Amino acid sequence: MTATIVWLLVGAALSVLVAGLAAGVDSALARISRVRAAELLERGEPGAARLVKITADLPRYVNLVLLIRVVGEMAAAVMVTMVCAHRWGLTLDTGAMSVAVMAVVSYVAIGVSPRTLGRQHAPRIAAAGAAVLLPLGRILGPLPQALIVLGNMLTPGKGFREGPFATEAELRALVDIAEQNSEIEAAERRMVHSVFELGDTLVKEVMVPRTDMLFIERGKTLRQALSLALRSGFSRIPVTGENTDDVVGIAYLKDLARRMQELGESVGQLSEPVESVMRPATYVPDSKHADELLRDMQAQRIHLAIVIDEYGGTAGLVTIEDILEEIVGEITDEYDQGRPEVEWLGDPGDAVAGARVSARLGLGELGELFHRDLEDEDVESVGGLLGKRLGKVPIPGAEVRIDGLTLTAESTEGRRRRIGTVLVRQTADEEVHAHANSGANGSGSGGGIGLEAGRGRECEQDPERDRDREADRDRDRDREGSRPVDDFDPVDADG
Repeated sequence: MTATIVWLLVGAALSVLVAGLAAGVDSALARISRVRAAELLERGEPGAARLVKITADLPRYVNLVLLIRVVGEMAAAVMVTMVCAHRWGLTLDTGAMSVAVMAVVSYVAIGVSPRTLGRQHAPRIAAAGAAVLLPLGRILGPLPQALIVLGNMLTPGKGFREGPFATEAELRALVDIAEQNSEIEAAERRMVHSVFELGDTLVKEVMVPRTDMLFIERGKTLRQALSLALRSGFSRIPVTGENTDDVVGIAYLKDLARRMQELGESVGQLSEPVESVMRPATYVPDSKHADELLRDMQAQRIHLAIVIDEYGGTAGLVTIEDILEEIVGEITDEYDQGRPEVEWLGDPGDAVAGARVSARLGLGELGELFHRDLEDEDVESVGGLLGKRLGKVPIPGAEVRIDGLTLTAESTEGRRRRIGTVLVRQTADEEVHAHANSGANGSGSGGGIGLEAGRGRECEQDPERDRDREADRDRDRDREGSRPVDDFDPVDADG
């Protein structure tokens, strides 16, 4: 064996070692966050300060580690091929042998063992790797980033500025694998996915709409405000000026109670307005992302914000609880006595027996329950779809048929007597067939999705009753912003 062959074998072994170390550091860095690095620094762990610098610019150093690993693997493969060619000649069999040897070596010595060690001893290996990566990053400079730019230029579509090596999709896949291996529970997996989805969720998707908000006028007395808070169970109530689009502040229950205690039995309880104790309101646009709003609310130490639409009007309100529910699910307390959004009339999933659903239930959720695509670009809720198909404000008993489902408006709620629940059931096969025939005769809408008036008086609109309802609505609009406290329906309010 010549000296050249020996040096090639030693070089190949060293290259494999370097690539394996890079793979181990890569695996360790994937398990070290900024918070974990800061904790190690507080405990005085060796190399923690360097690790903090690495996590502050993690994509850059992850790309550098990848470059080192690729160079090591390629160098080892070339050297092994040269040794085989020198020993057996430059033939196809020699090439196949080189590929087989390096595949086994790379899989075991680079792909499995170092990564396992990196996961088992992440802090120590990451700290040791940081001691090499920091000076190496200064030497190589922007070389890894330049290679990423070149790769993005050769890749169809839009590339990733920081490289494609640590994407959100990969992290989601890791969470799914962890659940499959019983390392985490299904509820924990859903929670992690919800955290990722929170960044794509807009405030208007989680807010309490204005129609369900509870207001109090600024001129109401402290006693009236305290009575409203105690009856509704809400500790924070928006205070309005001229109308509901003019939210001037927030009344806190503890401020009301403190001020009432200070006044004692004096006449101030009957005359002092609620605006004397209200706090400034925080306003946010409905297009703001929920995760960004959560950070802002934590930093400003507020629990409630008024949501403003694109026209400057009040769209609704949002609380920290509303945002957290997107991650952990529904949060209820002793004051939450509302009915469930979905109540199956028979066995769960029995579409024939049907279900009683909230009129505010999203169309996507209803579609999942009955295995249909009910998405509509104009409306988002079941109540909105019912009103759109009817072409008028729905009343109890109003019925429509959509894609093999029968939607029947049921109960009303609130001062405005809005539809609160809708009965949804799967239409019998013979009814669907008859409905399709009627659609062919011109009585249905395109695509077999039709609209049917209820039988008897279920959907029949009485002209005189309609005029009375319209007059009531006009009076309601005239009184908007000056609703007496006693008219509020706590069951209908949220906020």
